[in-house]
Amino acid sequence: MDWIKIVHLLCVMGWMTSIFAVPRALIYWKREYERLGAFGPLGDLTIRLYRFSAGLGVIALGTGLWLGGLWGMPGWVWLKLALVLLLAGHYAWTGRLVLRARRGVFTESDRYLRIFNEISVFGVIAILWVVVAKPF
Repeated sequence: MDWIKIVHLLCVMGWMTSIFAVPRALIYWKREYERLGAFGPLGDLTIRLYRFSAGLGVIALGTGLWLGGLWGMPGWVWLKLALVLLLAGHYAWTGRLVLRARRGVFTESDRYLRIFNEISVFGVIAILWVVVAKPF
């Protein structure tokens, strides 16, 4: 079971990196696009980071469900899963922004993207609390 936890934690860390980094990268990509008037290297990097971490997120979800099953799916695991699905929704919305940016459509302001970026922090804090406190 320890190796499942290790894989789970590694994939979660990779996915979290993207959850925090991609919305921020969109801000810089938008500025680069305005400066160059074309798709530049920052856009390519952002797309690659998003795609790679999507795979990590899938592996993290799979190993998390595996671990939850081994533990008998207690209540706190269901709560964690619900919070992870909310965070996955945030990630999917980020993907929508990335796809639009790829077409050169940047309608969100820098401020919106900064706030959007910080929302995920609250989700991660909630998930960490559930995992550590195991409230039920």
